[in-house]
Amino acid sequence: MGVQSSFLAAFFFLSCFICLYPHLAIAKHDGAVTRHYKFNIRMQNVTRLCQTKSIITVNGKFPGPRIIAREGDRLVIKVVNHVPNNISIHWHGIRQLRSGWADGPAYITQCPIQTGQSYVYNFTIIGQTGTLWYHAHVSWIRATLYGPIVILPRRNTSYPFVKPYKEVPIIFGEWWKANAEAVISQALQSGAGPNNSDVYTINGLPGPLYNCSSPRETFRLNVKPRKTYLLRFINAALNDELFFKITNHTFTIVDADATYVKPFETDTIYITPGQTSNVLLKTKNITSNTKFLMVARPYSTAAAGTFDNTTVAGILEYNSNNMPISGASIKGLALPPLPAINATSYVANWTGKFRSLGNSQFPVNVPQTVEKSFFFTVGLGNDPCPKNQTCQGPNGTKFAASVNNVSFNLPTTALLQARFFGKSNGVFATNFPAFPLSQFNYTGTPPNNTMVSHGTKIVVLPYNTTVELVMQGTSILGAENHPLHLHGFNFYVVGQGTGNFNSSTDPAKYNLVDPVERNTVGVPAGGWVAVRFRADNPGVWFMHCHIEIHLSWGLKMAWAVMDGKLPNQKLPPPPLDLPKC
Repeated sequence: MGVQSSFLAAFFFLSCFICLYPHLAIAKHDGAVTRHYKFNIRMQNVTRLCQTKSIITVNGKFPGPRIIAREGDRLVIKVVNHVPNNISIHWHGIRQLRSGWADGPAYITQCPIQTGQSYVYNFTIIGQTGTLWYHAHVSWIRATLYGPIVILPRRNTSYPFVKPYKEVPIIFGEWWKANAEAVISQALQSGAGPNNSDVYTINGLPGPLYNCSSPRETFRLNVKPRKTYLLRFINAALNDELFFKITNHTFTIVDADATYVKPFETDTIYITPGQTSNVLLKTKNITSNTKFLMVARPYSTAAAGTFDNTTVAGILEYNSNNMPISGASIKGLALPPLPAINATSYVANWTGKFRSLGNSQFPVNVPQTVEKSFFFTVGLGNDPCPKNQTCQGPNGTKFAASVNNVSFNLPTTALLQARFFGKSNGVFATNFPAFPLSQFNYTGTPPNNTMVSHGTKIVVLPYNTTVELVMQGTSILGAENHPLHLHGFNFYVVGQGTGNFNSSTDPAKYNLVDPVERNTVGVPAGGWVAVRFRADNPGVWFMHCHIEIHLSWGLKMAWAVMDGKLPNQKLPPPPLDLPKC
C-alpha cells in the first residue's frame, strides 16, 4: 500500500508539473527532444488606448506565448478551443516534412477546431534554425492570435555569427478598436476595402505617439552598452508592410525566414507580413541613462486612405532605471527619418541585398534545371454586385483578387483530407492554369474587363519535381506589393525586376549561385519575382498573399505534391483526432 501511495504521489506531482510547465515536459528521442505545449484558446479582456475589449488569445496572453525549440526537436502542441469561433493554427515557415496534417490552414490541411474540441499538432523541425511564428489561419482571427517560434541551433553547435548577449523578439502587429471579425465581415458584404486598423503595435503595445496610450503601453528594450543583441523580427500585421528604424543605430541582417544570409549592414529594416528576420544590434558605449526612439511605419503603393498611415514607437533605453516613462521624457526624443511611404526603389534595393550564406555547413541547393515552369499573375480585380444590393467597391462592384484570374473559393471539406481519401469530386479541380488564359500588358493600362473567375483549383506535382514559378504583379486597380507565402516549402528567389517579365532576356540575369531562401517573398508593385523549389514534400500546400484582405478576396491557390515511391516519401495517414467539418 505504501508503494502504491508513493507511486500515486509521484504521478500526481508529475501531472501537476506538466500542467504548470508544459514546455519543459520533454522526452529524449533519436538524440533530440520532444517538447509539449498546451494552447488553451480563450477570450481575454485587453485594454489599449483607453478601451477594453475581449480578444481571442493563447492562454490569455497577447501576443501569444513563445515556443522555444532546437533544430531537430519534435513539437507536440495540444490546442483546445474554448471560444465560440472555429480555430486553426498555422506554424508559419515550418517545413512540415511528411507532417502536412499539422500545417494548420483551415479547409486546406484540416477542418477547423470547433468550440469545445481539441487537436494535437505534432511535427518535427528539420533543417531549420532562426525565427518563425504561429498564427490563427481562419478568417481574421490572427489579428490577436499570434506568437513567436524560436528555433535554436542543435546542441553543441553555434550561430555562424558572434554569440549574442541577449535575444529579443520584436513582433509587429495591427490593432483595431473594433472586432477584426466584424471588420472583414463588413468589407466582404459591402465589397469595399476594410476599415483601417487604428494602430500598429510592437509586441502588442502601441507606444507613445497614439492618443490615449498609457506609459504601460510602450515597448521598452533595455540594453547595456557595448553588447550585441539578437533581435528576432516578425511582421504579424494583417495588411501592411513596414519600415523600422532606431534613432542613431544600425543593424546587421544575418537571417531571413529562418535561413542564414550573407550579413549586411543597414539602418532601416523593411519587412512584409509573414516575413521574419534575425538582426544583430550592437549597442554604443553609453554609460548614462539614455533613450532612443524606435519606430515603424507602413510601405504602400495603394491609393491614399486605403491603409493605416500611422507610426508605432517604442523605446531603446540604455542603463535603465526602470522608472515609468513620462510624456515629458519622450517629447525630446528625435524621431528617426524613414523612407517615403511609397519608396519602391528602396524596397527593390533592400530585397536585392539578400544572399544565402552558402558555405559548406549551410549549402545552397537551388535547382539548376527546371522540370515544370509556371507563370502566375497576381493582383486585384472585381466581382459583380449581386442583384438587389448596393456595392461600395470600384464603380459599384466588389473588390476581388486572383492568381491567373482565378479567385480561390475555400471548400467546406479540407483539401488534404479529400485528396488523401480519393474523394476530390465536387471539392476541387486539378486544372489550375499554369499560365494566364488571357494575356495583356500586365503593368500597363489594365484591360476593359477586370472581372475575376472563381474556382477551387489546384496544381498537381509529381514527387521531387523541380519547379520554377514566375509571379507577375498587375496594375489592375493599382499596382501593389504582394507578399506571397508558400506553405510546406522554402523557395529560392532567383530573380526579380520591374515591368513585365521577359522570358527571353530576364532568366539570363538569374542568381543560381547564392539566391536567398525564403517562405514569403514580395511580388514587387509593377514588377515580377522568380522562385525555384523542389517538390519533395507530399501533401497539399497553400500559397497565398499574406496581406489578409487580399487573401480574403481570393488571392490564393494550392499545390498538391504526390507521394514518392519510397516509404519515407509518402504522407502518413491523418491522426485520429483530426478535426471534422
